[in-house]
Order: sequence, then structure tokens, then C-alpha cells
Amino acid sequence: MHYEVHHGGVPTIDPAKHTLIIHGLVKRPLKFTVYDLMRFPSVNRIHFLECAGNSNREWQEPWGKDVQQSHGLLSGSEWTGVTLATLFREAWLQPGAKWFIAEGADAARMNRSIPLEKAWDDAMIAYGQNGEALRPEQGYPMRLLLPGWEGNTNIKWLHVIKVTDKPYQTRQETARYTDLICNDGACHARQFTFVMDAKSVITVPSAKFPMQRGFVEIRGLAWSGRGKIVHVEVSTDGGKSWGLAALQDPILPKALTVFRFPWQWEGQETILQSRCTDDTGYIQPTRAALVSVRGVGSFYHYNAIQSWKVASDGSIHNVQV
Repeated sequence: MHYEVHHGGVPTIDPAKHTLIIHGLVKRPLKFTVYDLMRFPSVNRIHFLECAGNSNREWQEPWGKDVQQSHGLLSGSEWTGVTLATLFREAWLQPGAKWFIAEGADAARMNRSIPLEKAWDDAMIAYGQNGEALRPEQGYPMRLLLPGWEGNTNIKWLHVIKVTDKPYQTRQETARYTDLICNDGACHARQFTFVMDAKSVITVPSAKFPMQRGFVEIRGLAWSGRGKIVHVEVSTDGGKSWGLAALQDPILPKALTVFRFPWQWEGQETILQSRCTDDTGYIQPTRAALVSVRGVGSFYHYNAIQSWKVASDGSIHNVQV
């Protein structure tokens, strides 16, 4: 199971005819089929993929009735492909190259401007997912994968990479992928907010998994586009006190990490929360802290602590604290 977001439908592509062209500020423009890419040394990496709009309704109100509705635009997979750095070395980038423009072959010609540093870091062209070829909905036959960055930059059905000296600033980027911040009547926008900040959520118990009195194992997921999750804390009293949860292997950079926390529930009403910390020292913020900086006019990058209210009958409800 993997979430899907499409900007122009899912194209039907013949892998024998589909090509990736690398051009622009390169000494050797190149063209690859997916079969050409498979001849390069391959890498296998486990990473999460999260839509920048995941949890966006929570900016305004506790909208999601369960964890699927509040955090469902998130998935994790093992990706197989070739590093973009490998292909750029083949193309011989020219002096002055600082960005690249990635474009898909869907009807929307979805495209994003990406700093070149990401290519040299961990960007890859993926053609495999979880031991098989990419599904059509996930970009078959090849997609760009930028670990830890917002989902829309991970261009599916990739067919063009143009190396440039500056961002292209397409209409898609300026109109759709900016964060509007309004405080005290003044507004401005953040652009190129690529990294998905540290975030966690309790998945069990939840609205679809109500509780019964007695022992309860609280479980959930934590992740960070900055790096590796180092610890997760759980509160069973609405943030008044916190206990350290156990992390389940594997604990990998820019990947989903499972956490577990034992608890004895005696039937009292309370609020469950989780917060995570990554290896850069970043701590998942409270909603109040996030809103104090960015207001409630944003649409993307909501990563506040999620609160679940436990009723006396064991039912779970989304609330904001």
C-alpha cells in the first residue's frame, strides 16, 4: 500500500520508448532508457515519502477523524535505482551549474527546481520499489527520489533533467508550493521549503482501534527528512509528563521508525501524544509553537504534535491542545 498524488492522471508509458534526457549545463548531453539505467551500479535504500500537504487540514482544526485521514499521505518503501551523482559524472557538468530542473512525462508535465547539492548528496533515479518494478501510479518506469524532501519534488515518470545556473521558478512552484505565513496582518511566503521536518504520530490506539481497560501497547511511527530519529517520547496525560518509548529496528536515516510504549489504562479520560527528536537535535513542536511562528495560513509542512483524546468508553478522538 502506498499513497498516490497525481497532477495530470497516470500516463500509460512504453518502457522501451520512454527515455530520460540530461542536458543544459553539461559537456555531454545524455539519453537513457530504463534498461540503460539498469546497467549502472545500483543502490537499494529504505526511505519514507510524504506529501507536503500531509496533515494540512490540521492547521485550521482537528479535522482527521483517524490517523489515515490526518496523516495518510505518507508511505515507506525500499527503493532501487542509480544515484543521480553517477549520471551527472557521466554528463560532465559545466562550471556555473547550481540547479537542475526535473520534469515528468505526465499530462501536467510536473516539474520542480532542485539545488544541485541534493544530487551530490543522496538523490537517485529509482526504477524499483520493494523488490519489483515501480507501479504505474508511482512513476513507472523511472522516477526521481529525493530522500527526506517533500513528495512533489520526487518527480514521477521522469523524462527530462536540465542542469541550470538558477531555479526555473515555474508557475507550479511559485503558485502551488510556497508556504504562506501571516502574523499581525503581514504576510509573506516561504519558497523552496524542501525538507520534511521531524514528525511522529500514534497509530494504535486510534479511532479505528479503540481501547479496552488494562494493558495497552501504544504504537506509532516517527520520521524526519533531516536524518535519523534518535528518540520518541509519549505522553498519556496531555503533555504534562513524558516517557521514553522503545524504538524498533531498523532505525535508518530519512525512514519510518516504529516506536512502542507500554501503558496501563484504568478507564480515565486523557490525551495521548508523541513527540520525536532527530539526530540534528530538532524536536517536533507543539501546535502552539508552530502556529506562533507560522500562523494558520499555511497549507504545507504541518508537523505539530498530534493529540488523541481517549474517552471513558475507549473511543479515540482527534483534538488540539
